[in-house]
Amino acid sequence: MMAERELDPKAPPGLHLLSAFLAMETTDTLLSLARECGGGKITDEVQTFICNECLDFSIGKGNEYMKKFLKKIITEVESRNGYVSDDLYEEYVPYMTSSKDFNLFKETGRILKCISFLFHADCVELSSCPSSRNLVVELQCSLNMLEGDTGCSIWPSCLFLSELILSFPHIFLGKSCFEVGSGVGLVGICLAYVKASKVILSDGDLSTLANMKFNLEMNHINTETDLPETSTENPKLVKCIHLPWESASEKELQEFMPEIILGADVIYDPSCLPHLIRVLAILLSKKKSCDKNQKGSLRNSSTEVTCADGKANSSSQGQVLNAHGSDSSSSHAYDISITGVNNAASLGSRADPVAYIASVIRNIDTFNHFLALADQANLTISDLTSTLRPLDLLPYMRSYDRSSIRLFTVTSK
Repeated sequence: MMAERELDPKAPPGLHLLSAFLAMETTDTLLSLARECGGGKITDEVQTFICNECLDFSIGKGNEYMKKFLKKIITEVESRNGYVSDDLYEEYVPYMTSSKDFNLFKETGRILKCISFLFHADCVELSSCPSSRNLVVELQCSLNMLEGDTGCSIWPSCLFLSELILSFPHIFLGKSCFEVGSGVGLVGICLAYVKASKVILSDGDLSTLANMKFNLEMNHINTETDLPETSTENPKLVKCIHLPWESASEKELQEFMPEIILGADVIYDPSCLPHLIRVLAILLSKKKSCDKNQKGSLRNSSTEVTCADGKANSSSQGQVLNAHGSDSSSSHAYDISITGVNNAASLGSRADPVAYIASVIRNIDTFNHFLALADQANLTISDLTSTLRPLDLLPYMRSYDRSSIRLFTVTSK
């Protein structure tokens, strides 16, 4: 009988299974990846790999997630009349006899996830990624964002922006960057990794801010909290500030003068949009940036809005769009297309400040409201979804639907 091939934790498919486990992907995803490792079934070799590589990490110990994962694997093997290894049974036994750890886990409401960005061969050949083969980011996250802890959850657009930063580091290299609604801090960690000259993260919730700072320090990034803007620039230093959009003053915001503003899934709440637009308008003000940037900078790109009937309207970049039963997994009935921006390099050399906003459009009326408010504030919205596509650095993360995310730039007219 031919010996089973050994699984390598540093290469697919073993790497994908291990990465998915550390990121706490769904148990169905783990089961699917485990089958791929065994050529369609959970072999003895796969079970050994799970025990020696996955379960060896304390990240998943003593929680409901681990219990469900082990039960799923054992049930799969038994249903196919396979042999469940003694080691796998031994790992599962404690979960059958005690619920103490589960109760503690539920009370804390926090879980530790590891997000592994995998720089594959094609990525390295394009010279667009760091020389290391992967980047692993540890994040303390909310156990359940439906319980009002959205700021401590990893949103899809946060993953998208992180992939964008790591795929096109030259856009952010040496630039001062400011993120609105920074959440768990993943985007800021990636900005520090590609050596942005200054990284400022902000959030309006104090508990989210504290969790964000914890995540930065856990990833060996020094942090500042509400210290004067005149402090020495340091790529290894990330500043965390408490910034409720509704109370942020113009004077306070003008002190930052970032070259790049970022936001992930920040346009989902209609009541917050007027405050968000005001904050973006101030941060994108050309009046403040002119003193900092060279004269004669590139003009901002114009946009034309293409409606569902395919007719273009270029008179108002922020006009309200119509949707006719559009599906996030198919082509949208509405579209915002770009003229004047053809490649990532031109974006990286832009002298005027620019905001990158990644978002899942969950409600068309909310999105149209965002466009209307932006137009009233003399902001230009451009859709880069089909123009600037990040590399797939999270191939194992099947719960992450990249196709549902739109990428926009926001600039001052």
